Amino acid sequence: MSDLQKPQDTARQTEEQFRLLVQGVTDYAIFMLSPAGIVTTWNPGAERIKGYCHSEIIGRHFSCFYTEEDQAAGVPALILTTAAREGRVEREGWRIRKNGTRFWAHVVVDAIRDETGSLVGFAKVTRDITERKEASAALEKAKAALFQAQKMEAIGRLTGGVAHDFNNLLAVLSNGLQVLAMQSRTHMDMKMIEGMRRAIDRGASLTQQLLSFARQQPLQAEVHNLSSLVRDFEPMLTRAGDRKTRVELRVQTQHAFALVDVARFEAALLNLVVNAIDAMPEGGTVTITADTVESDREVTTALSAGHYARISVSDTGTGMSKEILAQAFEPFFTTKPTGKGTGLGLSQVYGFVTQSGGDIVISSEGGKGTTVELYFPVVEPEEATICRASSKVETVMVVDDEPDVLGLATELFRNIGYEVVAVSSTAEAVNILRRRIDIDVVFADISMPQGISGMEMARLIRSEYPHIKVVLTSGHPLAALRREHGTISEFPFVYKPYRIADIAKALRT
Repeated sequence: MSDLQKPQDTARQTEEQFRLLVQGVTDYAIFMLSPAGIVTTWNPGAERIKGYCHSEIIGRHFSCFYTEEDQAAGVPALILTTAAREGRVEREGWRIRKNGTRFWAHVVVDAIRDETGSLVGFAKVTRDITERKEASAALEKAKAALFQAQKMEAIGRLTGGVAHDFNNLLAVLSNGLQVLAMQSRTHMDMKMIEGMRRAIDRGASLTQQLLSFARQQPLQAEVHNLSSLVRDFEPMLTRAGDRKTRVELRVQTQHAFALVDVARFEAALLNLVVNAIDAMPEGGTVTITADTVESDREVTTALSAGHYARISVSDTGTGMSKEILAQAFEPFFTTKPTGKGTGLGLSQVYGFVTQSGGDIVISSEGGKGTTVELYFPVVEPEEATICRASSKVETVMVVDDEPDVLGLATELFRNIGYEVVAVSSTAEAVNILRRRIDIDVVFADISMPQGISGMEMARLIRSEYPHIKVVLTSGHPLAALRREHGTISEFPFVYKPYRIADIAKALRT
């Protein structure tokens, strides 16, 4: 064998080894292109990923792998031009298989030159990374959902704290006005008192809306057929419209039982219909749908697989952009003109639905209307419970560490005919109970800064003085009270600011 023949044999062996290597790869599409972009080689990996066999693709231009949008934009030619100029180009994007389906590809194109530097073609390597992209997208979605949940939770805690402090202030004003109103007053006095009462009512309504958003509003939940509730409420919803708008009802199931507070449910539904009508200044149609959804997959980002009652409110209005959608549930956020809305409507609906164990989903697009879907876990009708009892009291011990609240609450009880013992600490209250036998009711604030809490005192009274009725009160959010004291449902409870009617109802519960 001549010395010239040995290098030729070595070159042929190297070329054959490289060919075997390329042909053995099935996870990557590896093929060559001519300088004009014509496919000249094709490996099994390319056939597996792209779907073309060797005879179908050799001689065709590689632009057939690109979407119509990319072809129209000149992307294939740009990739070859860039690779020729820079030696190498790396891209990610949608590519098309033979059967027309898309996959997300990671592509590397290298320019191939001969000994003289002339361009002889391109080496192209493509990898299908669709699963990785979908996993990344799912992770980003989960991160966004977690961030949104954390943001809403933080806002909820803030609003709950503000509502508590505001409730204490309103309690002082409310109790004082009720005492003044019971005394002999002139017509002008009564007129001024009534004006102040309306202002207090608006303030109390505001705090209830904030607590509703924060999911800390006490709910009087019972099992109801949502389809029936929607049908019964239809006349009120219809009256919310005007001559340019129309409200349509589509009840697709006769049985959609869920555990809800009827008053809050109706308020939420009316809120959504009013919002829908406001979004249609030129008129349109609001469609309310009641149905059920049963799925073995996740229903929303917050609801797992299961059976849910769904109430949908759709409009044909202006719709919302993605930026507005991202803030739609935040309290005080509104796109309405000044004076036309508080920005608490959707946040109140959000709080009610989530506190009821459900979820709310908004889908919208600018100029194409909006659909709001409320999901509630389906329950059986027999799960409803109603508990009634009655009680009559004569002497009440009021326990509160706030002097203003204590003083006015004392006057309030006296003016409605009760004997009152006013106490500013739980330790003093317990001492009085051990000395006196004429206490019929203890009306106490749950959160007491010194000694045992109002809740601990209530449990002590239940254990040692079972004949004494205990009614608890607080301006703190319900969730905060539960975190600190556990369940509070074992005792009648009145939220601050309270009215005479609230107290009377609790005393007779």
